[in-house]
Amino acid sequence: MAPSTHTVTNQAPPLVGYDVYTSDQALTEGVERHVAPELLDGVREDLSLLGRTAGSAQAQEWGVQANENPPKLRTHDRYGNRIDEVEFHPAWHRLLGKAVSSGLTNAWGRPAGHVRRAAGFLVWTQAEAGHGCPVSMTHASVPALRTDPALAAQWEPRLTSEVYEQGLRPASVKAGSLFGMGMTEKQGGSDVRANTTWAEPIAGDGEYLLTGHKWFCSAPMCDGFLVLAQASGGLTCFLVPRVLEDGTHNVFRIQRLKDKLGNKSNASSEVEFEGTWARRVGEEGRGVRTIIEMVAATRLDCVVGSAALMRQSVAQAIHHSAYRSAFGGLLIDKPLMRNVLADLALESEAATTLALRLAAAYDADTEQERAFLRLAVPAAKYWVTKRCTPTVAEALECLGGNGYVEESGLPRLLRESPLNSIWEGSGNVQALDVLRAIQREPQALNAFLQEVGKARGADHRLDAAIKDLLSELADLDGIEARARRLVERMALVLQGSLLVRWAPPEVADAFCASRLGGDWGTAFGTLPHTLDLASVVERARAVV
Repeated sequence: MAPSTHTVTNQAPPLVGYDVYTSDQALTEGVERHVAPELLDGVREDLSLLGRTAGSAQAQEWGVQANENPPKLRTHDRYGNRIDEVEFHPAWHRLLGKAVSSGLTNAWGRPAGHVRRAAGFLVWTQAEAGHGCPVSMTHASVPALRTDPALAAQWEPRLTSEVYEQGLRPASVKAGSLFGMGMTEKQGGSDVRANTTWAEPIAGDGEYLLTGHKWFCSAPMCDGFLVLAQASGGLTCFLVPRVLEDGTHNVFRIQRLKDKLGNKSNASSEVEFEGTWARRVGEEGRGVRTIIEMVAATRLDCVVGSAALMRQSVAQAIHHSAYRSAFGGLLIDKPLMRNVLADLALESEAATTLALRLAAAYDADTEQERAFLRLAVPAAKYWVTKRCTPTVAEALECLGGNGYVEESGLPRLLRESPLNSIWEGSGNVQALDVLRAIQREPQALNAFLQEVGKARGADHRLDAAIKDLLSELADLDGIEARARRLVERMALVLQGSLLVRWAPPEVADAFCASRLGGDWGTAFGTLPHTLDLASVVERARAVV
């Protein structure tokens, strides 16, 4: 008989063996809101299947293995030949294979493709986030390639394929391909016009040789990359395949893998080009314009990915609190803990609702919706990714010392949480992009305000926040120095508008009172005590 001191009591069981999709009410309601009724049964079935896999013990173990066994760079083979390959743990390939086979790179050519893909990305990211990088870049490459119909015809079927094939071979002999991107360089970072990588044209039409260094190039084992380089006509977009059609490896010298804070399962590298064959995409000198739709699509995935991290951390916090007793009762029933959990749940639901609304705008693909996305995407990317880290950190604290231990999974979520705020333009880049759109594209601001105005009159705190926002927009003096303040207010007003229209009254009431009405502190758990917080928490609970 084990000593009594080793009897395990008052510990929450692991959150495992559940459907990540169907247990998320904000997500399931959003999908039903944005997907046509005739498609719903099939979409629900696909997402529930993915959700059960994401919540399984097997998928959770894959996530652990992929992060505990990070990729390894092999620059040369045993004979001294340059190979520039990265080896991944088998768990990485299983995660990536499931993402591809579930259609997470296939949004552009099927009905409700963006909503169903965004929902799937949100679900599957909760199993492991690092492998989402090549998934996102592959998905986002399609609109950039469509600027060249011949290239799109050649590559789009490969990128939207639901077959994952690892290994470096000519893309033409593989059943599916993955894409990466290389824009940033040491001297410029987000200022890509400072790039010095040079493109020299050769005999073939649209063919060039590149020479230069890319400071960040994630997922270097992808089949192709969209990169920016200087041509005689200015900054230009190019397609760089890893393997040429004759089977020879393109010059793609991986200098090293980055040792990152988080995102350990994914290989982020520095790459050297020296006479690297490339095919021009779009016109010379229009590289930023060519690749901008790819950037926008990856920014949306930053919103979705952050929403996924927030959702998983909040689900873990509520699950723990529903089983853990302290001071004479369950944590979830304690008024102060309930306040914290409800506050976290509001942040998570607002992020999920906004992410799906943006995905639905992509599906609609009207002039009005495109104008709306021009402002809403950078504003959402700025705010949701900024809220991710404090949300995950507070959720970790709900588990106490248990949450600080690697086995809980929360430390991995916390290390991952700042990534989306940095990737594809940090906070200042997003805020300045919003200002640029406001000043140059009045139709974008009109579309944004029309969207927000759909909830006008439904909540006095929202109405007051809209009025304050209009006053801010009318005063352009010193606008750059207060850009973050303006973009934060825009994102909150948009989230408030969506929740007032679509969320249960207790959720919308709590959000408007705290985020828009000012009845809130400076830390989570400071909601007005008179609200229906128990209903907010119960709605966000993941049922096993």
